[in-house]
Amino acid sequence: MVIKGFIRRIIKGLEKIASWAEKETIYGDESPSEGKKVISLWDYLSFNENTQAFHLISVIGFDEWCDMQEIRRRIKEIFGIEYKNEKSLYPYIKTLVDSNLLEKNSIGGKMQWRKKELLFEIRKKEAEKEKEKDKEKEKAKIKNRN
Repeated sequence: MVIKGFIRRIIKGLEKIASWAEKETIYGDESPSEGKKVISLWDYLSFNENTQAFHLISVIGFDEWCDMQEIRRRIKEIFGIEYKNEKSLYPYIKTLVDSNLLEKNSIGGKMQWRKKELLFEIRKKEAEKEKEKDKEKEKAKIKNRN
């Protein structure tokens, strides 16, 4: 009898934990809803292949700061290209920094760069949502008629 009561208490406690875990958080629904979409600008940017800007964007990442020596080493390793004048890359980097595609950092007089994470949230307007719902209803009616 005592063991049965003890097991029942444990099961009720587990049920309470399960129902608590299924509830929404205090921050609301964190998953993107039907009307929202998060995209990255980097998915839509394209550079001409085999140009210095293309090489720079290909070797610079989001998570680590790269100095010029590291950038040149990566370009040589990935593309097999070695520039005669390393200073020719600076105008491209400067342009990318000025257009807010790259971040720069100066530590001890040594410049370092990395890509900026450019994320955008696209929200559908209510009118567009209603139009989509109407289209779905029409499709459902057509299927029911057939």
